[in-house]
Amino acid sequence: MSTDIRTGRVTKRRAVPRPGYRAELNWLLAVLPGFPLLLLVLRLWYLSRQDLPTMLLLVQYINPLGMIGALFITLSWTVPAAILLVRVLGGISLVSSPGQTATSFLAVAAFRMPGWVVVIAVGIAAFTWQLRMLPLLMMLVVAVLGLTAVQGEHGEPWLMRWLTLGVPVLVAIIVWIFVWPGVVAAFRAGEYATAVLLMGPPLFGPVLTGAVPERWARIATHWPAVAVAFAMPFMVGVVFLRAPVLPDSAIEVATEGEPVRVVRGQLISVDDTSTTMLQATGEVTFIPNGEVRSKTLCPQAGEDPASGITVRGWPVEAPALEWIAPTRPVTEIDPRCLGRPLNRGSGGG
Repeated sequence: MSTDIRTGRVTKRRAVPRPGYRAELNWLLAVLPGFPLLLLVLRLWYLSRQDLPTMLLLVQYINPLGMIGALFITLSWTVPAAILLVRVLGGISLVSSPGQTATSFLAVAAFRMPGWVVVIAVGIAAFTWQLRMLPLLMMLVVAVLGLTAVQGEHGEPWLMRWLTLGVPVLVAIIVWIFVWPGVVAAFRAGEYATAVLLMGPPLFGPVLTGAVPERWARIATHWPAVAVAFAMPFMVGVVFLRAPVLPDSAIEVATEGEPVRVVRGQLISVDDTSTTMLQATGEVTFIPNGEVRSKTLCPQAGEDPASGITVRGWPVEAPALEWIAPTRPVTEIDPRCLGRPLNRGSGGG
C-alpha cells in the first residue's frame, strides 16, 4: 500500500512502509511524557543531597503544581526552540529530497505542523530568549517563511526571489544595524562568543530558505536534529536541577536559656507542632512552633551577569519578559536573611 504526502509542489511517496517506523513513533510518544516526571524526581534527589529519607519527606510535603510551575518557568525557552528547529530542518528535508522523506519523522512533523503553532513558538521565544539569541530567532523565522514559500505553489519569479533572498537579506541588515553597538562592545571586551551570536546568524538566513543537494540532505537535517535531541535533555537537566522549588526562608528561633539564633534554609512545611526546614547542607531541622519568634521570606539572590555587554541599553543576557513583567524591588535586605537576628523589640516578619 503506497502513501502520498503532498504540500504544494512537494510530493512524497512511500511505496513500502519502513519496518518498525510506527513502533519507533509509539515508543517516542510513550517515553516523552515521562521526561518531565524524571526531571521532577531528579530535582528532589538533588535537593535532598542524595539522602533517601529526606527525599521521601520532600515528596510528602512538596506540592507537585509548584514543581511543575518551576519546571515551566525555567524551561519555557526550550519548547519554541524545539518547534522551530523541527520546522526548519524538516522543511529543508522536504524540499531537498521530496521522494525519500515520507518515512522521516522530522519531515513528516514539519509537514503536519500548523502555522499557528510556529507563530506561537516565535512569540514565546521573543519574550523568553535572551537578547543575544534574538538574531538566531530572526534567522529561523526567515528560514520558515522561505521554506513555506518553496514548499507551496511557486508564484512569480520575482516574488520567490524576494521571499527566499530579499527578505532574509533585509532582515539581516536590520538586525545588524540594531546589534552593531553590542558587537563592537563585545569585541572590545574580548567576548567573542557574544559577538558571534549577535552578528553570525543573519548570515545564514538566505542559505536556509532553499534546498540542499539531495545526497547531503539527510546529513544536513537529521544529524543536527539527532545531536540536539541528545544534548537537550542534559542541558535541560542541568538548568532545572538548580531551579528553586521551595521558598527560601529565615526563621528566628528563641530557645530557653540560649541566645536568639536564625535558621536559614528552605521551608518544607508548617504543622500544629513544628516548622520543618531544609538547610543548605541538606540537613532537615524540626523547629517547635513555641520557639519560633519570627520568620520571613528571603528574596532569591540574583546571579551576577556573566557578560556586561549591552545593546542600546539592553543587557544581552536579559530576555524581554524581564523588562515587561513587574518585579518586586528589594530596597533593604532583612537581617534575618543574612543570618542575624532582629533587634530586641522589633516585630517579626
